[in-house]
Amino acid sequence: MTATAPTTAPPDMRIGHVHLRVSDLDRSIAFYRDVIGLTVTQRYGTRAAFLSAGGYHHHIGLNTWDSAGAAPAPRGHPGLYHTAFLFPDRATLGAALGRAVAAGVEIEGAADHGVSEAVYFSDPDGNGIEIYRDRAETDWPRDADGQLSMSNTPLDLRALLAEAA
Repeated sequence: MTATAPTTAPPDMRIGHVHLRVSDLDRSIAFYRDVIGLTVTQRYGTRAAFLSAGGYHHHIGLNTWDSAGAAPAPRGHPGLYHTAFLFPDRATLGAALGRAVAAGVEIEGAADHGVSEAVYFSDPDGNGIEIYRDRAETDWPRDADGQLSMSNTPLDLRALLAEAA
C-alpha cells in the first residue's frame, strides 16, 4: 500500500479504546486515574477495569486475565509501542505532565513535532505512553509542495509545566 492509495475507512473513524494486559490491576488503575486523569467506569473484581475521559464507556481496558504478577514484556520485541493521549490544549497537557512528575514517573522523552508537542514515559508495566496536544491544523508546517513537514526538536518541559491548568 502506498501513501497515495485510497482508503476504505471513513474519515471520521477513530480508535475507540486500547485494552492492556497488566500485572497488578490496582497499581495500573491508580496510574491511569491519577497520572493520566481517567475515571474508572467499571470494574470486574480483581481481574479487569475500564477507564475513560468525558463519560465515554472506556478508552482504556486493563486486565490480569493471563498476566497477573507477570514481568513486563522485553524491549525490542514486537508489540504495542505506545498509547497516545491527546489533550485539548497546552495548559491541560502541562497539567498532565505535572501529575506525572509529581507521581515520580520517569520522563523518557519530549519533542516538538511541529504539528504537536509530545511527552513520553511508561506505565508501571512498561507500556509506552505519549501525552500530547495538537497545534491548529492551519499552523502545521508544510514543505513547498504542501506536504506535512514534521520535526523532532526538543520540547521545553519547564515552559510546558508553567502553562499547566
